[in-house]
Amino acid sequence: MSGRNGNKGKIAYFNRELSWLAFNRRVLEQAEDDRFPLAERVRFLTFVGSNLDEFFEIRVSGLIQQVESGSTKSGPDGLGPKEQLRRIRQVVSSLVKDAYTCWHNQLVPSLAEAKTVIKHKDDLTKREIQWLKQYFEEQVQPVLTPLAIDPTHPFPQFGNKSLNLLLWLDDPDTPQTERMLAFIPVPRILPRVVRIPGTTRTPPTYVFLNDVIKLFAQQLFPGYHLRAAHAFRITRNSDLYIDEEEVENLLQYIEEELYNLRKGAAVRLEIEDGVEDELLQQLLDAIKLSKQYVYRIHGPINLMRLSTLVELIEDNSLKFQPFHPYTPPSLRSPANIFDAIRQKDQVLHHPYDSFDPVVELVKQASRDPKVLAIKITLYRTSSDSPIVKALMDAARNSKQVTVLIELKARFDEANNINWAKQMEDAGVHVVYGFVELKTHCKCMLIVRREENGLKRYAHLGTGNYHPKTAKLYTDLSYMTCREHLTEEVAEVFNTLTGFAKSPQFRHLLVAPYSLHRRMNQYILQEARNAKKGLKARIIVKCNSLINEETISNLYKASRAGVKIDCVVRGICGLVPGVKGMSENITVRSILGRFLEHSRIYYFENAAEERPLIFAGSADWMDRNFYRRIEVVFPVEEDDIRERLVNGILEPTLRDNAFAKFLQPNGAYLPAEDSHAKDAFASQDFFMDEAERKARVVEVEATPVEPDEE
Repeated sequence: MSGRNGNKGKIAYFNRELSWLAFNRRVLEQAEDDRFPLAERVRFLTFVGSNLDEFFEIRVSGLIQQVESGSTKSGPDGLGPKEQLRRIRQVVSSLVKDAYTCWHNQLVPSLAEAKTVIKHKDDLTKREIQWLKQYFEEQVQPVLTPLAIDPTHPFPQFGNKSLNLLLWLDDPDTPQTERMLAFIPVPRILPRVVRIPGTTRTPPTYVFLNDVIKLFAQQLFPGYHLRAAHAFRITRNSDLYIDEEEVENLLQYIEEELYNLRKGAAVRLEIEDGVEDELLQQLLDAIKLSKQYVYRIHGPINLMRLSTLVELIEDNSLKFQPFHPYTPPSLRSPANIFDAIRQKDQVLHHPYDSFDPVVELVKQASRDPKVLAIKITLYRTSSDSPIVKALMDAARNSKQVTVLIELKARFDEANNINWAKQMEDAGVHVVYGFVELKTHCKCMLIVRREENGLKRYAHLGTGNYHPKTAKLYTDLSYMTCREHLTEEVAEVFNTLTGFAKSPQFRHLLVAPYSLHRRMNQYILQEARNAKKGLKARIIVKCNSLINEETISNLYKASRAGVKIDCVVRGICGLVPGVKGMSENITVRSILGRFLEHSRIYYFENAAEERPLIFAGSADWMDRNFYRRIEVVFPVEEDDIRERLVNGILEPTLRDNAFAKFLQPNGAYLPAEDSHAKDAFASQDFFMDEAERKARVVEVEATPVEPDEE
């Protein structure tokens, strides 16, 4: 959290990695917050674990590589890679300790009170052990492969994030105590949580799979004495390395790299507490890992596996109550969505508004005889995507279908490769974009023959074409046929599929060509307006804010008197509330039932008497500005502008229930009245509004019975 303002000697930038860890701390605070249903608190704890996995696989592994290469380069915060790793160790150790404290002291006792009993192997009854013995012999033992370590059996190659058991065996026929090593890799196919049926008097009991295997591991080594067994898990470097000058076939290259990732360098070892130092050192020597990357765990090794427990919980009162999103009448199937878009631009605020109209738009386009072509970018989508199926149907219906699929979408590479092959087989023209740039924009273009000639329709979004995450992430969908916008969307696709060194966009803000420059122009324009005495205001809603130049310009605007509100869910390098630098800037992060994912940008633009309002796929980060294809679009129709400002941004800024406010020292603090009865929770407000609109539509659609005389 270093980095200094050269003139005043004040902290100017927070460290990216430490800011990310602060975000994961806020996720943990959700697991600790009894305002959420109990099972959902367990789910939040799983997010802490999965977030840390990705952090080590990508960010920590990158820092380790920098240290090994001798790099001492520091970022705007002033921290070099060695110092960052040292501080990460301190923060992660504290975070992991608190996560397991939450599990043992809060969640496990509360679950037991709710008749969901989690037991350690030492606490099981004879009946439960007998039931587990049969389960082990029938369901587990047949798929286990014990691996002894001796001169003829070298150390196995443990897979990334796989569950394994380290065993200490002794030969009872010899007088001395040997330290014979063996391992049991646990196949991923086995459920990590086992449910032991209850009786008429006792509720079901839940046991972790590694405890089950430990109970009966002796059976796998007949004649030997099992002195100790410790579950462990290795995290490996999982970042794809792509040499853009040597890659000829991107699809083949990434398939090969995915194979190599399974055996990437170890960057973290999680192992059950109590393992002897000598055994631990043997393991560390084998996987070539320093002790500083060891985390001794008291509890379930992989918090992400608690998601299995959540699914096994049958008491729905412990979970979020079902929410049914709203669908505007004009976009309800079987309404012709093209007619609705021609009448006026359409906007959907997911997950409060249903994602179904977006899926229906693709389906209608696939079978509409007037549609000639469909073009779409796919960054992430579901494994059973109805959108991809509709695109394949469109190709079979002789439409020109072009899909730009991003093979480098982190952790979705294999899924995207699978879809790419299926679509090509169906006749879809699949393009993989640029080697050096990720295609992160969310765009779709449909070309339709109508009475007055060809007409283009566009869908632009802040989130992926992913029906499942559209129920969990807050995002915007914008549908338009405005010619000046659809023409530029067509130019985006031409740039992606053809050759264009410096495409020009007047209305869309497209990275890496114009987005960074234009956004910073608008920030500085607000500063100039403030100095002229004009009203000046900036509202930023995004996932991450870390670009140095953009932050510096926000500081300039603050010093000029611009009021700046930043709603940044995750990483934030900007230091708010510092006199003489950022006293006019507030930064808040909102975490709740849904993952805040929409990006909205507001500039007062007083000199022109009409605020500039944008939404799109890009955060304010170096990668979004310079290393990705991003599209940010202007919001032009009055009623949609009104909705984004007063219907979305204003309630978001009112949130004092779940908003956490970033302090100059890097801490995030809740509002003083966050637990008051009348505290305002923006996500609850949006759900209530969606349900209210649905009731109104239902009443209006109900036929009125004639009065009886």
